[in-house]
Parts: sequence; C-alpha cells; structure tokens
Amino acid sequence: MEYQLITLSNGIRIVFKYAPFAIAHACLLINAGTRDEPKGKFGLAHFIEHLLFKKTARRNTTQILNCLEVVGADLNAYTTKEYTCIHASFLNEHLARALDLFEDITFHSEFPEIEMHKERGIILDEIASYQDSPEDLISDDFEDIIFDKHPLGHNILGNEESLISFTKKDIDEFIQENYTPDGIVIGITSNHTAKKIKALCEKYFGDLPYRSSIPKQKCKVHHQVDTVKVIKPINQIHYMLGSTAYDIHHPYKTGLALLNNLLGGMGMSNRLNMEIREKYGIAYTIESNYSAFSDTGIFTIYLGTDVDKVNKAHQLLGKELKKLRQKKLGPTQLSQAKRKFIGQIALGEENRIAVITSMAKSVLDYGYVESLEQIFSKIRSVSAEQIEEIANEILHPNQLSSLLYIPADEESSFHLQKNSNFVDQEAANKSSKK
Repeated sequence: MEYQLITLSNGIRIVFKYAPFAIAHACLLINAGTRDEPKGKFGLAHFIEHLLFKKTARRNTTQILNCLEVVGADLNAYTTKEYTCIHASFLNEHLARALDLFEDITFHSEFPEIEMHKERGIILDEIASYQDSPEDLISDDFEDIIFDKHPLGHNILGNEESLISFTKKDIDEFIQENYTPDGIVIGITSNHTAKKIKALCEKYFGDLPYRSSIPKQKCKVHHQVDTVKVIKPINQIHYMLGSTAYDIHHPYKTGLALLNNLLGGMGMSNRLNMEIREKYGIAYTIESNYSAFSDTGIFTIYLGTDVDKVNKAHQLLGKELKKLRQKKLGPTQLSQAKRKFIGQIALGEENRIAVITSMAKSVLDYGYVESLEQIFSKIRSVSAEQIEEIANEILHPNQLSSLLYIPADEESSFHLQKNSNFVDQEAANKSSKK
C-alpha cells in the first residue's frame, strides 16, 4: 500500500498510489457531513451533494454529466455522517478531465432555485423509497435512539420539513464553513508519475485561496439505554440491538473490529449466522456492524425473522453474546478469527476505488495512511483477554438498547420473552432515570 502524500500551498492534500493499470480512480473527500448541519437543517449536506451536479459557472447539467460519461467514465457521489465524497473511474488519459470537473463542481456550483426545487422532489421520492425498506430504515431509527438529540442520529436524507426550508443562503453558509481547502483530500490511483499528479493538482486546485475551516466541536454522546417497539405495516419482525462504541482513535478500535467480524461480520461462517441461520434456520439475515466516528462509535446487531421465531432468535443471540463476555477465546479460535479478518482485508485491495477512498479518508482522519502490514500487525496483537474485555464493555446487557419493528396485525399478541442473558430493559430504564 505504498503511497505519496502531496500538500498544496492552500492546504489541499493529495494521496497518490501508483497502479500499473489502464483504469484510474479518483475521489475528492470533503470534511463535511450530516453531523455538521445547523439545527433544523437536517439533510442539507446530502442536498448540496445532489446539487453539485446541476450547474456551475462553466457547465450546465448536461455538460457536467457528459464531461466524463462521454469518454466512458463513471461519476458519482455520496454523503455520510462525517464527510462528502465525489468519485470517478476512467481511462488514465482522462485524469485531467476528471480533476477539472471535480474542481468546477466543488467550488463553482451556482445552485439555481429551479434545480433546488427539482432536487427536493427527487430526494422526497428517495425518502419515500427508503421508508418502504424496513431492513434499511431500522438502522437510521436505531441511531436516532442511540444518539438522541445529537446530529449523528439524524437521517442523512433529512425529512420533508427540513428539505422544504432550505434556501440558497443555507447552502452558501454551509459551503463557506465546511468546503475549505484544509478539509479536502483528493485520492488518486493511476499509472501516472507522482510528478505528473502534483502538476495536475496544482493546475486545477493550486489557485484556490487558503482558507481554514471552523474547528469542529467534538461531542461526547451519553447513551441512555432504551427499548423501543414500533408498529408497522410489514410481515416480519425487524430487530436491532446495540450500543455506543469506540471512536476512530480508541486503542481498542481494532479489537472491536475483530470481535465484530467474528460475531456477525463478513461471510457466512460468523457465529451469529452459523448458530441462528444455519443451525436453526431462523433468520434469513442476521449480522453485526461496527462504525467508528471521530468522537464516538456504534455497534449493532440486526436480524429479520418471522414473529413466531423471534423469541428463539432472541434467546440464541443472548447466548452468543454471553459466551463472548464469559468465555475467553482459545488460541485456535483467536488465530482463525485473525486469519479470516486479515484475508478479507487483503481481498479488499482488489477494489481499487474503495482502497483509494479509504486512503483519502485515513488522511482526513489521521493525517497519514497505514500500510497493510501495520493494519495486520494491529490485528495480530489483539489478545483473547482484550476481546473478552471489549465484549464485557460494549456487549454488557446494561449497555444494550433495542428497537423492534412489529407487524401491525401481530401487535396484540406479540411479546418478547425475558432472556436471562439480557437485563430486563424496563427495569434498566427505570433505574437509569432515577
């Protein structure tokens, strides 16, 4: 994973990874996401991302979209809780064209009112589609519980009320505060030389004036354990369990990532899938996930199953979590978990656009990129004692909140049985409110 880090005089950083292939990939990361939105302007970061492709001082919508697609390239963008990413894949000979477009839409978009009106309708349709997908929606609703009254809890798409309220002034102020050179990292992987990369980036981005961003306030989330049941017009139970977790700087971040992969991460051989799906045939989908942010994190477990199977799934889930808390991994188990995780990360290197985006994100977060060997070394250094300690901290029953989507026609008969492996959440809630 050798790379070169170039910093322009205005603060923009470029991470470059040489790759002897015909196809190049580039991304532009902006240190601005939904957590940076003003109060009441939820979804603004994502709204702006859509509008970047509409009109600039030099290009209209058709010219923006055709700029790369006319040469067979792929152009797209997305917004997360903490950053916005524009990315493209193209033949190496078109790198200058891609960088020119990145600079134009990022710094010279005009946001005409007619395009704002059209995009409101498009995003409202996107929200409606999302509402029809409970397996996706439950993650956002659960984050709203975990990060109560914190910007990290808000849906990236926003809501109808906030979308209607957005003005050109809101957009201009958000960009002025957040689209600053010191908060931008460009990632490029191509067969050009580092000298050529620097020259191109200087050409298209070097004249931008230096401007520093407003320091971002790092918020600590105080998670209050809760159990929430929501009645919906669905056929299955959707169940999510989890808690706050370690941030990107925590020394146990790697250990929790390993635990997550062992419990319910990538592949079909994780513990939850083997025990609940393969052994008992209970849930089509069961998985765990760990997301680390700059100042906090979230760990979740999700499953979807029939109403008559959810109590059995709940029992088995509690049993697996208890095992991690009370039974230290043996040397063979730990070694196998590490080998699997390391192998999956190594295979991920085949996805070059994901790799260069991850490298750019690392520069945004830490100021450098870890080599694969450094990452593997951290994984190998995780001990069984550390895994057990993490499990008792993150997966302790008193720490876990839950959210259930319940089919409307099962509301009167549904009851989630108490599980000795979990604390009575109602009692936990009462004690936490005293």
